[in-house]
Amino acid sequence: MRLTKSRAWRRFLRSALLRQIACWVTHCYIRFVYLTNRWSVEGGDWTRRLTREGRTFICAFWHGRLLMMPLAWHGQTSFHMLISAHRDGRIIAGAMTYFGIETIAGSTSRGGSSALREILKRLKDGSCVGITPDGPRGPAMTVSVGIVNMARLAGVPIVPVTYATSRRRELATWDRFHLALPFGRGVFLFAEPIEIAAELDETGVENVRCRLETRMVEMVREADRLVGHKGPPLIAENGGDRAAKRAAGD
Repeated sequence: MRLTKSRAWRRFLRSALLRQIACWVTHCYIRFVYLTNRWSVEGGDWTRRLTREGRTFICAFWHGRLLMMPLAWHGQTSFHMLISAHRDGRIIAGAMTYFGIETIAGSTSRGGSSALREILKRLKDGSCVGITPDGPRGPAMTVSVGIVNMARLAGVPIVPVTYATSRRRELATWDRFHLALPFGRGVFLFAEPIEIAAELDETGVENVRCRLETRMVEMVREADRLVGHKGPPLIAENGGDRAAKRAAGD
């Protein structure tokens, strides 16, 4: 009987050795893409300024723009990344270790309580944390309220980040994963930190969530434009449609 792709993938992930090989290959690919593209950075001083002021913060980026994020980090402080505890997430988590990035298992919605405690601890200890607020299962390009509450409880700002490359494949996944390809141009884009007031009520938290979502959609559009892509970002689900319309001024 022939194995289905999903069953074969699950069997692959059960092998510790094969997972380790996959992590190493993924990390090598990320480095190869970085070295063979001409990169520019816009707004990178926002994170450096916060670091110079001795402040920690949360970096927010879409799940579909995760691949190159390890090389967006300035390296001036330790960095942790919230990664799904699912088997697929282990590949990403393992690849991150090659860049000196530690991971926290969980998500903004699943396994949230233990992940929240760990994130708050890391932020208090002076580390920064990266979060995909639409991960690990979507809806695509929709910010969950969890990231806003994390920042509010920790008393830290949120810094939106994205990237784009001129040569890429957009995979047929729920997040339209941006698979960066070598031998082109790339850009990392950072936005002004969003400060979160500790006394925000439920309405205030929702307003910040919408503001963050809109800004992150705008950034994807701008990053794509800077490397020569036209039109709105592709979204696999309806999750990002509201923010895309707000970003377009509709």
